[in-house]
Amino acid sequence: MKANCWYGTHDVRVETVPDPKILNPRDAIVRITSTAICGSDLHLYDGYIPSMHKGDILGHEFMGEIVETGNRVTNLKVGDRVVVPFPIACGNCLPCQEGLFSLCENSNPNALLAEKLWGHSPCGIFGYSHLLGGYAGGQAEYARVPFADSGPIKVPEGLGDERVLFLSDILPTGYMAAEACNIKPGDTIAVWGCGPVGQFAISSALMLGAERVIAIDRVPERLGMARRQGAEIIDYEQLDVLDALREKTGGRGPDACIEAVGMESHSVGAMHTYDKIKQILMLETGRPAPLRQAIMACKNGGTVSVAGVYGGFLDKIPFGSIMNRSITIKSGQTHVHRYLAPLMKRIMDGDIDPSFVITHRMSLDEAPEAFRTFRDKKDNCIKVVLTPGDGAHA
Repeated sequence: MKANCWYGTHDVRVETVPDPKILNPRDAIVRITSTAICGSDLHLYDGYIPSMHKGDILGHEFMGEIVETGNRVTNLKVGDRVVVPFPIACGNCLPCQEGLFSLCENSNPNALLAEKLWGHSPCGIFGYSHLLGGYAGGQAEYARVPFADSGPIKVPEGLGDERVLFLSDILPTGYMAAEACNIKPGDTIAVWGCGPVGQFAISSALMLGAERVIAIDRVPERLGMARRQGAEIIDYEQLDVLDALREKTGGRGPDACIEAVGMESHSVGAMHTYDKIKQILMLETGRPAPLRQAIMACKNGGTVSVAGVYGGFLDKIPFGSIMNRSITIKSGQTHVHRYLAPLMKRIMDGDIDPSFVITHRMSLDEAPEAFRTFRDKKDNCIKVVLTPGDGAHA
C-alpha cells in the first residue's frame, strides 16, 4: 500500500510499504477513504517531537471502510463505514471506565518512555511517535486499528466523509476545550488560535451558549472564517491583545480563555524572540506566548482551557497569576470516544457541518506538497483533506 512516511525535519515521502495485518483478536483493518493533516502533525514535520523513526507512517485523523476484523470484534463487520478516534483506548481500564480515554493504561506499549518525560503515560496515538506507542498512522491506504471493539463509530447512511471525518480529532478537541469552560448564558469566551481546532472551539462555545466569542490570530483568512461564525476578532499584530480584551470586557476579562495554538505559537516583540531562541537551543520545548496571555487575560476566578499540544517544559508561565486570582487550568489530549455519539447527533441534527473548515482537497500522493502548503499557510490554506487513490469523498 501507499503511505505518507516521516524521514526527518521537513521530509515526508509517499512510499510503498507493507499492508497492515491483524495482530490481535480485537484489531480491525480499515481501508481509508479520507484522512487529514492536523496542526499537531506539523510538530512532527518541524522536528519538535522526539522518538520519531525514519519510515514512520504519519496521520491520526482518518476514516474508512472495515475490510477485516479480529474474532473478538463483534460490533463491526466488513463493509461498515467508520470514523476512527485518534486516541487508542482499550475501553476496560480504570481511566477508560471513567471516560478518560486518552489516559488509557493499556494502549501505549512504550509507556516507560512517556513516564520518564511526563511522570505517567497517556494512551497510544496513531502516527505520533514511539513515545506514544509507535503505531502506524492513517495517512495511508489502509490502517490497523487496535481495540476496534471500543473505538471506531459507525457512520449512518447518507453522511459523506467530509461531514464526519473530523469526529476523529479536531471537532471533539474544540468541543472538549469549550466544554471545559463551563459556559453559562451571557459568558464571553476568548479563543487564541483560529486554525481548525480554534474554529471548532469557537463554534462549540457558541453551541454551548456563549453570548460572545472573541477570536485571536494574525492570519486574515482564519480571522475571516472566525468572523463568519459570529466571533469578534483581534489581530494580535495590530492590537495589544490584553488591552483589547480589557476594553471589550469592561476591564473584567473573558469568563474563560481557550488556548488552541500549542508549542509552535507565533507572537510579537522580544518575548517571542526569547522563546524562539530557547526552543532552537532545546532549553524550552514550546513557545507559550498565547498561554501566558490567556492566563493574564482571564477574569478572576475564570478558566483557562488548553487544547494546544505541548510536549515538555515551558518558561515564564505566570503561575503567581493562576494562584492569586483563583484561575482554573483544564487540559488534556481529547477523550474522543466520549464525544463521538453526541457530536454525531449534532451533525445529523444540523447543528454543525464540520466540513466548513476544509480549504484544500488533495490526493495522498500529494501529501508532501500538502504539508508544505499547510505549514506555510500558502494559498489561504486552513485544512487539508487527503484522499487515497482508491478512496472517495463520499
